[in-house]
Amino acid sequence: MKIPCTIDESLHRPEVARWRERMNLLEPLGDVVVVLPCSMRKPYSNSKSHSVFMRATKGVQEAILTSPFGVCPREMERTYPIQSYDTSTTGDWSKEEIDLTGECLKNYVDGKDVIAHVTGGYREACEAYLEDAIYTCEDGRATSWESMDNLKKELRNYPRIKNSQKRINGFRSIARYQFNTRKADSFIPDGTKAVGRFMRRMIYEKEQLATLSFDTGLYSLNLPGGERVYEMGVNWVEIDFEMKTSTLFTPGVVDADPNILPMDEVVVVRNGEVMGVGKAVLNGNEMKSATKGVAVKIRHRRKN
Repeated sequence: MKIPCTIDESLHRPEVARWRERMNLLEPLGDVVVVLPCSMRKPYSNSKSHSVFMRATKGVQEAILTSPFGVCPREMERTYPIQSYDTSTTGDWSKEEIDLTGECLKNYVDGKDVIAHVTGGYREACEAYLEDAIYTCEDGRATSWESMDNLKKELRNYPRIKNSQKRINGFRSIARYQFNTRKADSFIPDGTKAVGRFMRRMIYEKEQLATLSFDTGLYSLNLPGGERVYEMGVNWVEIDFEMKTSTLFTPGVVDADPNILPMDEVVVVRNGEVMGVGKAVLNGNEMKSATKGVAVKIRHRRKN
């Protein structure tokens, strides 16, 4: 589903504000962050400009600047909602766009060295909120030979990150964003394998924790993954009966994490044991207060 972001009020859409807030949970790898402009095509890596950038930035942390979402680390570019928005990319930004984007970027880079390969409003946001960034676009064109040569020369000063390290960090970044906690690193233990080209099955010690959806870039839980989410203390729904169907109705809910939002992945528990995993239909408070209707659509449940 496309998210139109063509007016100033788009800066304050709930999913947009939530994205910027949750970017504070993510941490860049390596010694330097390369800041890049966004593109009309999503995911960004499918665009002509980013195919040029990525030949130079392989092995370093990339952060894409975009309004209204603020910043998108490269590993998050296929994640909903950043992969589904439509907006103008003229490069002319309002003061509010510069402030919200610049603040988001400043919090994300958190004192690391920054190479800002940007022009226009993107550069204005960097100049307003970053003290010591290195700027590599001198002719106003990020993909020109001169600009790309400047970027490559600056990157020679920094070591490259191993592919295996970037890979596991990417999976953990998605988990941090989706479950809204740094504890989510435990959801992807060292040694986790991603099996499959599109719908990727996350396997650890021969157990499937979740499926990473090609369409949303988010995890759909299996029971072993649900147990890890419950250990984090998030997205839990408590019941006090033996669940025998694939639909949990609100009268069966004893308690629920108040931070649950509709469409969140949730864990259904009874007496401290994970009984099922699925997708929330209501938010956590509604699950507790409603007297009728569906609370959770169950995907997998424990068979007795």
